[in-house]
Amino acid sequence: MKKFTILFLTLLFVLPMATQANTAKDRDDSRYLAGAVPEVDGKVVFSKEIQVAGMSRQQIYDTLLKWLTERLKENKNLSRVVYTDAEKGIIAGLGEEWIVFSSSALSLDRTLINYQVTVTCQEGSCLVELEKIRFTYRDTEKYTAEEWITDKYALNKAKTKLVRGLAKWRRKTVDFADDLFMDVAVELGARDTRPRDARKKNDDEAKAAPTVEQAAAPIVIAQGNLERPQPVKPVKIAREDAVTPAQPASSAQPEYAPVDLKQIPGDVYALMGSARLVISIGTDEFNMTNMTANAGGAIGFLAGKAVAYCNLAPDQPYDVMEKASTYTLKLYPQGQTTPQAIIECVKLPQQAAPQAGQPRTYVGEITKLSLKK
Repeated sequence: MKKFTILFLTLLFVLPMATQANTAKDRDDSRYLAGAVPEVDGKVVFSKEIQVAGMSRQQIYDTLLKWLTERLKENKNLSRVVYTDAEKGIIAGLGEEWIVFSSSALSLDRTLINYQVTVTCQEGSCLVELEKIRFTYRDTEKYTAEEWITDKYALNKAKTKLVRGLAKWRRKTVDFADDLFMDVAVELGARDTRPRDARKKNDDEAKAAPTVEQAAAPIVIAQGNLERPQPVKPVKIAREDAVTPAQPASSAQPEYAPVDLKQIPGDVYALMGSARLVISIGTDEFNMTNMTANAGGAIGFLAGKAVAYCNLAPDQPYDVMEKASTYTLKLYPQGQTTPQAIIECVKLPQQAAPQAGQPRTYVGEITKLSLKK
């Protein structure tokens, strides 16, 4: 009986491993090779144009604003729409959800993915962009898409195979992007062309739905010669991880040099993800209000303009920020008493109303950015 038990347990562990090995050997990874993870200015940016004959920009905007709000609401933490501009047809949201690599009765291998999705609506078309992708694995391991799934790191030198340790990350991220784009297309009236077991929506009425032409360029819904929208510079949002507060700012200010807003250094993006972010409101030193953005912040671009995001935690007071039209952001590296960067902002209107229990996000156009010399 004991020998039988040992034999059974051995088969229980060996057979799945053998099956997995055979599956990996027979796997066709051609769609995940060179170019599967696109880069723009050294940053990973997945994008897809979707052409929709007969729909106005406002119709597309209203449809996708509702869809994205509901999709992000399903997740917790920072998942939400953070910026809307109906006049320009722009919607930007931050997402956080799980990507599962493998799951069984004995183990669950998954990673948390954080990302930004931006939708730019035009007459008869929209451009969907997925970027600022970050992974949190086993709670403590953190990676960015740029250092983990790009051609440089995830492919061999000949660009013919996936690197073994990074293969699952690249495959699942590419699949995640494709799935997101298909969700948008389906929301706009396209037929879901994914395998039935991979679909998130019922397709019982598929015969009545418009066909979708999937190619390297746009997804086309119905017919019509639609003009491709002008390229939109991706919104660049830096990390919003929680950071260890630094000491209060010192009254002694060192010398600062202005920065060209069209060429913001990478150091500023890094600071937004690691430094303490203090919001200063008012011009009078003795009557100035200072508060820390406990939920972090980010730097990005909207409609070609440099913008800064700052996030107040749900339990923080926000009345002063609501009334302010201009404010200054100061970034304090850990352990520093003077800011490394000073960012002057004009608050933008038409910002999404926060949901109960969620961080309150403010977006401001950057008018001046200075770095400590």
